[in-house]
Amino acid sequence: MSLWPTPLVLSNPLSRKDVPVYLKLETVHPGMSFKSRGISLFVQRAKETHGPAVHLVIASGGNAALAVACAARSLDVRCTVFLPAGATESTLNLLRNENAEAVVGGKHYAEALYAAKQVVGAEENAVMVHAYDDPIIWQGHSTIIQEVSRQMPLKPSAIFCSVGGGGLLGGIMTGCAQVGWDSVPIIALETFGSNCFYHSMALNRRGGVHALPEGVTAVHDEIHNVQLAHFSSFSSKASGSLGASQPAAGVVNMALHRAGPVICVSVPDELSMQAACAFADDHKLLVELSCSTTLVAAYKRELFDHLVPPKDTERPSLFIVCGGFKVSLSDMMEYRASVDSCADSFEVHCDGEVIQVKK
Repeated sequence: MSLWPTPLVLSNPLSRKDVPVYLKLETVHPGMSFKSRGISLFVQRAKETHGPAVHLVIASGGNAALAVACAARSLDVRCTVFLPAGATESTLNLLRNENAEAVVGGKHYAEALYAAKQVVGAEENAVMVHAYDDPIIWQGHSTIIQEVSRQMPLKPSAIFCSVGGGGLLGGIMTGCAQVGWDSVPIIALETFGSNCFYHSMALNRRGGVHALPEGVTAVHDEIHNVQLAHFSSFSSKASGSLGASQPAAGVVNMALHRAGPVICVSVPDELSMQAACAFADDHKLLVELSCSTTLVAAYKRELFDHLVPPKDTERPSLFIVCGGFKVSLSDMMEYRASVDSCADSFEVHCDGEVIQVKK
């Protein structure tokens, strides 16, 4: 199945003199996020392999689930989503409106995943869909960069994106390799308390000598020979989308061996909240914290100037507005209240370096 290209817009509110900022608006997909790209390609390949009787199964209560449901409906194939207890009625209704079978599969995600695996093991035509850890998913996401290379007048000075499990980042790196942008720096942003990619990269770059937060352990992936930071729980409010237990090992390996730099940044939730509110004011769009985390670097000049050398600012910067459906007006009101009551400055971690960013 094919997807229409998403808009690339020059943001006047975020651009400064000689620093043009472009936004790739992934919010307009049927699934409301970039995940429609990679997952649609996965679903298409699954139908080609297994035929119209294919049964798509996923354990997720987030954007990946909606992307699978939308793609399955478009291709007229069966889809079952297993969610943990606590899934909101609005999420269940959203999935069911796309003709997906939404099943509460246990108290926790691990139990929902176990229930999904039981179905896949018992049915010949059942296929497990991973939210981010599959090369087909990365190939589908790479079309973001393919489109931008045709839409943007110049090669960007940097590409900014948020990272959860790493599917989007894998797609961006794959796309950059395809269009000759391997030298373009990629800024990968996460929130404290869900930053498994940040800590995974640090483990590998420092030979395993890296202090991990409490509750986070290092695990070794033998296939790609990389260390991964494994989170057993999350303290970030953005964990609904960014909260992967550990990143895709293949993406970590790709980032470590990429010609151009992959710069890892961790920010507090409050800066993501502030960016979400500012973006709603400036562009009249609501985005999840997982998405607004990317935009922190656009709204905080001291952070942007730290990440993009002055010699490169004449070229445009590209921000992937990745989208997501888990956001509401009431969320924005809560975010604004939280920001109003918080401290005047925050620590931001950039590959081990700590910088202060004003509220």
